[in-house]
Amino acid sequence: MATDRLTLKAKQRTEFGSRISRRLRRSGLVPGVVYGSGEAARPFQVSARDARDVLVHGGALFDVEIEGQGTVPVVIKEQQRDPVRGELIHLDLHEVRLDEKIQADVAIEVLGIEDAPGVKEGGVLEHVTHEITIEALPTEIPESIPADVSGMVIGDTLQLSALIAPEGVEFFLGEDQNADEITIATLSPPRVEEEPEPELEEEAELVGEEGEVPEGEEAPAEEGEGPEGAEAGSGDEE
Repeated sequence: MATDRLTLKAKQRTEFGSRISRRLRRSGLVPGVVYGSGEAARPFQVSARDARDVLVHGGALFDVEIEGQGTVPVVIKEQQRDPVRGELIHLDLHEVRLDEKIQADVAIEVLGIEDAPGVKEGGVLEHVTHEITIEALPTEIPESIPADVSGMVIGDTLQLSALIAPEGVEFFLGEDQNADEITIATLSPPRVEEEPEPELEEEAELVGEEGEVPEGEEAPAEEGEGPEGAEAGSGDEE
């Protein structure tokens, strides 16, 4: 857990509306808001590049400095991104107190996949739960929770109860949740591709090719034909 936090430097935002937001984005800026307990929301605008750097390297907790309003510690409340390009289009931050525990969603990082005996035998490891809610002081929030799967064999299932939370961190579960029932990863047998069903070759062999008469049988008389040497019809013409 880092003690030296990165600082996101921003400017106060005084104009609002979708048209203003689009204009900011075209200028390389991202609109955002800092929310705090019992305090008015503080809108800001920040360089998209600076925001990207802090979000990638800043960890769960960083500082935001809004020009003229001082510096406060924050965690990410919500990131809104363009559904096509993936670019950050709005950033919501939540101011925290460093001496009060908060809840945060943290990624679960699966480790040791290639070393798992079941994977070496061709088994398929599926990462089921990718994120877990934890409770900790803001300074104790980890970037991820490790899940070691290096000992898993085919048929094994790794539950949340097998993971060890870092010091000062607790897994936060709802009333209807149980750590023994939350699956982190499974290791299944190799997937066997089903062979396509053989075409009706055997049936074709029995009935023969179209128009071909099986050996030992006579061809059926075509409509309008009688026995050899007989004219079609029921009697002689008058």
